Amino acid sequence: MQGMILLDKPEGMTSFSAVSAVKRIFGEKRVGHTGTLDPMATGVLPILLGRATRLCELMLTADKRYTAEVLLGVETDTLDITGNVISETDCDISVAEFESVCSRFIGEYEQVPPMFSALKKDGVRLYDLARQGVEIEREARLVNIKKLDIIEKSGKNKFIIDVICSKGTYIRSLADDLGKALGVGATLTMLRRTETAGYTADMCVTLDELKENPQKYLREADSVVAYCPSVNVTDNQTRRFLNGGELFLERINFDTEVSDGDLIRVYSYDNKFLGLGLVDGELLKIKCIITE
Repeated sequence: MQGMILLDKPEGMTSFSAVSAVKRIFGEKRVGHTGTLDPMATGVLPILLGRATRLCELMLTADKRYTAEVLLGVETDTLDITGNVISETDCDISVAEFESVCSRFIGEYEQVPPMFSALKKDGVRLYDLARQGVEIEREARLVNIKKLDIIEKSGKNKFIIDVICSKGTYIRSLADDLGKALGVGATLTMLRRTETAGYTADMCVTLDELKENPQKYLREADSVVAYCPSVNVTDNQTRRFLNGGELFLERINFDTEVSDGDLIRVYSYDNKFLGLGLVDGELLKIKCIITE
């Protein structure tokens, strides 16, 4: 059993619980997701099964897209509406004011991760420390906000935004930063991941749908890396590849030109997906083997 499920994670469920549910449905022990979503958040959560889990790292680096609702004038300890309110400010921010502040965050900026996160400090999850009332200094990380558009103003001080960002970006922290820049504070009241690695929410399946017909929604493992060029190799090259051996580029018939550092989908002569190769000089080295 191997492949990918595009799950529409429901609200109130952790990413870990979603993975556990998929494990039970398929009876497969090797299952992993490709980017944590907060319990409050919904949307695209790619889950890989079997040897396809070896491709997780390639999806983790992909850009993400979110629809989020930001409430201005309220701050919470978790930076979202599930937390305890720590301050409230009466304000009335116009669309023009909010848009002006949003424009300041487009591009790269140093973002401090929230205390309520799965990041670790000396082997301890930050959210475990936060629940004990402990707050530690967190090192800012460079993130890239590639798009930050206002979809609509919803209510007196609520704004719905569309965000495209790099891996590792916390939308809760972005909302908090926007509120601080306006001098009124802010918290996140809704978050939905709408796209990651080219997969969109309308391509996803709910847990209920998955339970009814698991095999219907299991995508082939190679769909995870469909953006990579592919090559078919001979029977002898197949055996060598599956045994961890490097292949000489000059002995492979590529349909397209390849360059150093390119990832290549490698298939047997009869189109069985073997795994990923990495172009390195005159060799195609093993990145990962998928076929058992």
